[in-house]
Amino acid sequence: MILAESASTDTSVIVSLFWIVLIAAVSPLLSRLSRGYVPDAVLLLVLGIVIGPHALDWADRTGIDMLSQLGLGMLFLLAGYELDPKLLSGRPGRVAQLSWLVSLLIAWGSVALVATVLALGLGEAGFTAHIAIAITLTSTALGTLLPILKQAGLDGTRLGRAVMAHGAVGELGPVLAMSLLLTSRSFGGAVIVLVLFVLAALLIAVAPQHILARIPGIGTAIGEMAGGTVQLPVRVVVLLLVSLMTVAAVFDLDVVLGAFAAGLILRRLIGPEHPHVGRSLEVIGFGVLIPIFFVTSGMNIDVSAVASKPGTWVVLVLAIAIARGGPVWFSARFLDDGHFLRHPRERGQLALFAVTGLPIIVAVTEVAVSSELISAALASTLVAAGATTVLLFPLAARLIGRSTPATDPTTTS
Repeated sequence: MILAESASTDTSVIVSLFWIVLIAAVSPLLSRLSRGYVPDAVLLLVLGIVIGPHALDWADRTGIDMLSQLGLGMLFLLAGYELDPKLLSGRPGRVAQLSWLVSLLIAWGSVALVATVLALGLGEAGFTAHIAIAITLTSTALGTLLPILKQAGLDGTRLGRAVMAHGAVGELGPVLAMSLLLTSRSFGGAVIVLVLFVLAALLIAVAPQHILARIPGIGTAIGEMAGGTVQLPVRVVVLLLVSLMTVAAVFDLDVVLGAFAAGLILRRLIGPEHPHVGRSLEVIGFGVLIPIFFVTSGMNIDVSAVASKPGTWVVLVLAIAIARGGPVWFSARFLDDGHFLRHPRERGQLALFAVTGLPIIVAVTEVAVSSELISAALASTLVAAGATTVLLFPLAARLIGRSTPATDPTTTS
């Protein structure tokens, strides 16, 4: 009997995994058919809804959660790896940080104001629940925007650099806010724990350099085993990722912070000198693990809960546009951020790109639901709103850009 139940469970997991990887293979083709106007991440979520327990019920997350967690970790490792620290410094970085803080304040005030009116499922957490929702309203999906910017030829322009600066802060800010504010500790206690985590991360970052300096043969061995059936550098990176996710979990912080820190450390350790490692990670991440994360996240979305309160969904999309896009547009219009976006359409594009958020929304809602800060129904609506921003706002920015002068005299840094 036990063996029969085990075999049945194994079959169920394999069947679920089949549907998930089928979606992962089909969604890029569907995105291509739409000429890129429907991003791959949105299709993965939507098709995850279709096969999930709230629709056709062809698959569930039983036995696949670990792969989903690794996909989440790899997503934010690559986000941290792609983050250029220079984007956070100087005048552009300071203006981007200020605009994000203003976004968070606007979002928090708005959530606190309308929570009772809309009867949102906020549990009994009060302030912490409001902050959790506010964080989801202020993120920017830099990893999702990068291919869009490259496809549109904007990655080397003033507009592209402005999007990168706001996107960098729009990813790092919410990750730090999650660690400081979405916790049962006091703010002071959360700061202390975060500092301890940073010290542990620095120790993990410094250790490989000392080992390589003291034992030069290790570096040579890693280089010699970089290909073939060993792929040692990739294995070491996965070890770094899981180590920092483990450290974050031990400190009772969200694993997203550990994954993001792993990406920052990885950029410092290997940088652009070893592009093959970055390409291998992209193959593993975007080819396998990250699609699994998005599909399984879609499987959690309760379409009936979203459809039962369409007004909430619309309000959340508008709230993201106002809370995140408003301060970004204002900063580009009235503050000297070093990018000099003089054309009104460029400033409009910047604001539309900045309000494109999804991965952080998925991560925050998973934490908030597991901590009983918000209801699963509200989490479904938030993720649906995030998917809507990825679908609509970059498309609107590209349409606006068609009438923007194509030449950009400052395409170099």
